[in-house]
Amino acid sequence: MKLFASLLTAFVLIGTQPTTEAPKKNNQRLYVSNYENVLGTSLEFKFTSVSEAEAEKAEVAALAEINRLSSIFSAYDEKSEFSQWMKQDLNKPVKVSKELFDMLNLFEQWKTRTNGALDASSAVAVSLWKDAAKKQVIPSKEEMNAAVAAMKSAHYKLDEANLTATRLNNTPLVMNTFAKSYIINLACDAALKSSKINAVVVNIGGDLVIKGDVADAVNVTNPLANAENDAPLAHLLVSNKAVATSGNYRRGEQIGKHWYSHIVDPRTAKPVDGVISATIVAPNATDAGALATAFNVLSLEESKALAATVKDAEYLIITKDGKRIESKGWNALVDPKVKEAKEEIVKPVLTNAQKPWDAKFELAITFEMNVIPGNNHRPFAAIWVENENKESVRNLALWYNKTKWVPDLKNWYRINGDSFKADKANYASVTGATRSPGKYTIKWDGKDDKGNYVAQGKYTIMIETSKEHGTDEIIRQPMELKKSARKATSAGNVEISNVTFDFYKK
Repeated sequence: MKLFASLLTAFVLIGTQPTTEAPKKNNQRLYVSNYENVLGTSLEFKFTSVSEAEAEKAEVAALAEINRLSSIFSAYDEKSEFSQWMKQDLNKPVKVSKELFDMLNLFEQWKTRTNGALDASSAVAVSLWKDAAKKQVIPSKEEMNAAVAAMKSAHYKLDEANLTATRLNNTPLVMNTFAKSYIINLACDAALKSSKINAVVVNIGGDLVIKGDVADAVNVTNPLANAENDAPLAHLLVSNKAVATSGNYRRGEQIGKHWYSHIVDPRTAKPVDGVISATIVAPNATDAGALATAFNVLSLEESKALAATVKDAEYLIITKDGKRIESKGWNALVDPKVKEAKEEIVKPVLTNAQKPWDAKFELAITFEMNVIPGNNHRPFAAIWVENENKESVRNLALWYNKTKWVPDLKNWYRINGDSFKADKANYASVTGATRSPGKYTIKWDGKDDKGNYVAQGKYTIMIETSKEHGTDEIIRQPMELKKSARKATSAGNVEISNVTFDFYKK
């Protein structure tokens, strides 16, 4: 697999709030690289180094470590060490790797610390609700009671002296919750050990670890407005810590008219609903990952008490009614240089008898990156809006690696090339609930590039994608955007698919 990095951000959202300056001291530069379908979600690397070659070495090492650990913990790979252990006879001590032993031990510790709110056997309840969604029937009380009984039992026995793990029953187990944070942490270590880099940030699906001589800008996703270019809940500045977010706003099951979270309470076998997002910043990666999930299950009082047991852990919790709960030290993490955006009164730019855009409406563009065997780098992409005169009125997103490759987006560059300037300030990491791999949403609020509302009328949404040594493809979707909801779809092309254009009242 050919690896490449970037001197600039790999995903620049035009018009978003700038973040802190990229590292400049001692000729250090920021190198960024993005992948899809890694541990079932997206992956971002950021390296600070004086050498692109060293950044590439770090990337190779980090990817190798992620692959190695995935081959240990994955419940979806039949050949993984965990999957093979799950097939062993009951009551038979099995020698396991130190990593698998550590993970099993961590689950036992956190099951005790959370009074059962975190449990590797939560897979039992998750499966119950997935089956219920297929049948469109709520699980019966008897089914949930049986699931709770199965989850409460002891599932395995560990022998630290001999590094063995003995399965005690056939209850399904999954190494989720904080396994991802564990992997990210070791991937950071592998990158730092393998090359001459000054700092590394590894972000997998919104959980990240920051190590080295850097203060990373981290934007916290708003669970109630979580498109790529929606304003974040908070702009943080984080050094040498882990950040994890867990929430119920991106994954779950629909049964009838009701939507149920993918996060379940092992003590009741019911999906959680009191908290919609919990973000944790902590010195230890597995602590951050465990607390983020636990806070979705526990009561606010229980969460506060649990956080107090983890030194220097800070948190932001958003409840289903929109209440915001912050730890005492949360504000110390907020970047003082970034001012939160304020609502502005914007007058539309109109000519003749045109009617103004209704600010109560917005357009959401949702798409999915296709899986291309042997190449899971994300493609370059540009999304913009043109009026009836084929004039660009709004750039919504520009996705690229090195600046020299931007002209490969031929249609976008022909229109915007003269005014294009690489903005090194837009390189914030993003923490949010784990997304499905390759699925993204971009919104248009009806404003042009100058921040003024356009008129109601006919517009064309342009999506151009390009990949190194690949093709340049474009989707053109005309839409009449007036005071009524409407929707359009596109099958997509080689790089993207399942594209929807949804114009609706907010």
